[in-house]
Amino acid sequence: MAKQGDQFSFEISLSVLNHLGRNLYRSFMTVLGEAISNSWDADATNVWIYIDKEKNSLVIKDDGYGMTAEDFQNKFLKIGYSKRKDGSISTSKGRSFIGRKGIGKLALLSCADKISVLSKTKDAEKYIDGVIDNSDLDQAITDDLTPQQYKLGSVEYDKFRSFTSKHHHGTIIYFENVTDGIKNNAEILKKLIALYFRFSLLDNSFNIWLGTEKITYENLSELADKTQFLWIINEINDPYIATLEKLKETRIVKRPIAIKGFIASVETPKELKIADIEEKIGVDLFVNGRLREKDILKHIPTARIVESYLYGQVHFNELDEPEKDRFTSSREGIVANDPKFQELLDHLKAVLTRVIDDWDKWRNKINEDGDPDNPRYSKRDRKSRELFNAVSGDYSLPKKSKNKEVVNQWVNELVDDAQFNFSSYAECFISENLVRKYIEDKKIPLSPEAKKTVSDFKQKEMANKGKGNISIDIRRLASDLSYLSMDDLANLVDKVKEPVKEAGLSRDANEYKPIRDALAHTALLTDAAKNKLNSVYENIKGRIRSLLSGQ
Repeated sequence: MAKQGDQFSFEISLSVLNHLGRNLYRSFMTVLGEAISNSWDADATNVWIYIDKEKNSLVIKDDGYGMTAEDFQNKFLKIGYSKRKDGSISTSKGRSFIGRKGIGKLALLSCADKISVLSKTKDAEKYIDGVIDNSDLDQAITDDLTPQQYKLGSVEYDKFRSFTSKHHHGTIIYFENVTDGIKNNAEILKKLIALYFRFSLLDNSFNIWLGTEKITYENLSELADKTQFLWIINEINDPYIATLEKLKETRIVKRPIAIKGFIASVETPKELKIADIEEKIGVDLFVNGRLREKDILKHIPTARIVESYLYGQVHFNELDEPEKDRFTSSREGIVANDPKFQELLDHLKAVLTRVIDDWDKWRNKINEDGDPDNPRYSKRDRKSRELFNAVSGDYSLPKKSKNKEVVNQWVNELVDDAQFNFSSYAECFISENLVRKYIEDKKIPLSPEAKKTVSDFKQKEMANKGKGNISIDIRRLASDLSYLSMDDLANLVDKVKEPVKEAGLSRDANEYKPIRDALAHTALLTDAAKNKLNSVYENIKGRIRSLLSGQ
């Protein structure tokens, strides 16, 4: 019993583990990340990941410097122990420490029913070991035990013979019955590891293996093949960029702070969806090689379509400073209102502005749909261009065709004319059919001249159907009006008596007819003809609107 005069000290219940976040880490990749980060900080050259989906188990093994009994008790099992407590910021090999607060190990200690740990240093003859059985730990928490009252179990070494063989030093962690299950297959895991553990690919002294296969940039080959454009931020020595052999355009974007990285765009948004899981590749933030914020663009949303095509990596090591911790307790994000983080976001916003404008221009350059909200093109012109892109794709020849390049050039030469002609034809189609509807509604009779035009056209059509061996109906409506073009229709509703002096729809239609006919015959128009067609059509549109409104 405590009494006056005794020396008192803090005593912490195991329930603090729950309050700190024992169940905070829900993602399998987060757990994997904590284990791999520990191996990095332990100066390992290799870390091996072994997955058994049938047994729902996971083993992570490294060849780092390992732990002594004292290290295991006073560092690994000490929640809150930080490798940086003495001011150290790097390992003996000069690697920047990834771990910081010392609570990331909660991810490891709570993600499976049972966790076994074995570790030894170079000079040790035997492993130190311990087993954390979470059902026992739950009971200890219920019983309100102190950490000193909860003892770890002992490892059954028979389970580890294949992992301890020829393992001279390092740590082995065995996760038995992973809490949320292991849902990802090996191919997906390889891609996720290659995406999220950049330090393993940027540093030749550190290798990650899934079973016996080393994770390399080849695991991202599908993504590389579908990448169209690249924006390099300041400067980055990333071997992945060299694998982007199918790039159409590249730009270096300079910013006056110590950020580096890249943003890339793919052919279609579906290329960023990782099959069979809800994971989507985005633009991620890395600090000292560790993923710190997934999809950083969510902090600077633009609501522009281009964002769904983007992925990349931004590296900003200045967020990791010895005197200031900017990372959230979950270790999966940055404290949002931190000034340094806000400065980074401001610069990324400027980069994104450049990306948005380039992307629309470059997409149009290769005849693919761009950004509908970019004012570079009017809505009408953009839709015409999109229609051209959809149709012209049918004439894309196989890669091995000897005529592919020349045909692509021919198609590209048609883009601007098609953009104009498609929209002009749409105007022609709508305006003429509206005038026909107006004539029907007002029951305006055909003039003798109109009847003769209809008769001549019907005879010509009949003769052409005979030559073509066509017996089906061509025109959906049998109305005589369907045989009349704008000049004929205009004379029925708004014929002027003195064309030279008097304005009217029929006068505009006469000016419109020769260019309209060339357009209907898919001719390429001169710039002068395009300007004339536009100006005349504005008059026609105005007069038709007046007719339809009853003015």
